[in-house]
Amino acid sequence: MTTNDGNGTDRHGGAVAVVGGGLMGSGIVHAFLLAGRRVALVEVDDEAAAGSRQRIRAHLEESARRGRLDEPVEAALSRVVVHSGLAGLEGEDVTLAIEAVPEIASLKLEVLGALEAAVEDAAVVATNTSSIAIGELAAGLARPERFVGLHFFNPVPASLLVEVVVGQDTSATTVERARSLVDAIGKQAVVVRDSPGFATSRLGVLLGLEAIRMLEEGVASPEDIDRAMTLGYKHPVGPLHLTDLVGLDVRLAVADYLRSVLGDRFEAPALLREKVERGELGRKCGKGFFSYPEG
Repeated sequence: MTTNDGNGTDRHGGAVAVVGGGLMGSGIVHAFLLAGRRVALVEVDDEAAAGSRQRIRAHLEESARRGRLDEPVEAALSRVVVHSGLAGLEGEDVTLAIEAVPEIASLKLEVLGALEAAVEDAAVVATNTSSIAIGELAAGLARPERFVGLHFFNPVPASLLVEVVVGQDTSATTVERARSLVDAIGKQAVVVRDSPGFATSRLGVLLGLEAIRMLEEGVASPEDIDRAMTLGYKHPVGPLHLTDLVGLDVRLAVADYLRSVLGDRFEAPALLREKVERGELGRKCGKGFFSYPEG
């Protein structure tokens, strides 16, 4: 299935292809639409494609309500085409192809190999991984020189940062093209060398894990732990609220990966594992370290 609300024109060049329309993938699509880009979103099946379409419409309607969309919602939606499967990309003029599937190395390797084969040689191929080494993911690619990490942050449209992660084989041309794409959507790039967790996840996860340990030990309430960081260190959001926003399951997966490659300082607290087992995954399901009533 392919769905499209119209025949929108691309004001800035080729299409951006995004594989995976979940929390991060739909956010990436949203950010490129706000910048006037044409986007091809790839989902696994018709049901997922329909869900992603609805999610993107809701994002755009919220942007319109907040005065952050300089065109009608339908005009922005006209630049989105949603495909069920990578075969839908055949014939698309793709400038950037980025995977945004769950943080599972084997899944990302599979998707990236298929994505590389589906787009033209001129396209930049990117991963939105927040922790997995770029070299590990590049190992299955035929042309690792055009592969780069583009680590977006949630919520994507509101965040100003994109971490550009440079692998051993990533070419200088690919890095500059990646930076240009980041600039074109009004965000700022920081360029980091390939290393597990890069710069942001290593620092952010450590802070989050320590906040959870403090909660386990009864050092302070969740509200006061977060308040200490927002008032004392001027963080825009506390580490426990941020964990809820990222998703406790995502934070646990990243912590487990970083522990496997960087050591025990990334050992996840028992409280984090217990909450994930209970399905208390954060804002996306209504409860994590804080509660989020509907509406």
